[in-house]
Amino acid sequence: MNPQLAGVEELTGTYPFDIATSVRTFKLNRFLWGMTIPEERALYKSDPETAFSRAGLSEAEKQLVRKRDWRGLIHYGANFFVLEKLARIDGITNGHVYAAMRGEPFEDFLKTRNVPGAR
Repeated sequence: MNPQLAGVEELTGTYPFDIATSVRTFKLNRFLWGMTIPEERALYKSDPETAFSRAGLSEAEKQLVRKRDWRGLIHYGANFFVLEKLARIDGITNGHVYAAMRGEPFEDFLKTRNVPGAR
């Protein structure tokens, strides 16, 4: 185990993204990063099942993406920076993703921010 992660399991709500997670979730994260490539994005939008198959995603990974289970994706090992790519396909902001991860409506999430007029 990475000595920098010693005791991390005691920190509720902490899901480290380490090398082991990166290796285990490589196909999913590569698929999500692919949403930055116009051809990959177009394929996903027109035929997600073919895009999933080409990426070699497992059924569990496909379900997480289909459901837009943001918290589940993070728990599974998706890198947040590639989750943003999926969120943009839906036209939603990071704030919307954060709210979903917290299990609350976006407007309630905004009330917890210290930035007047933030969207």
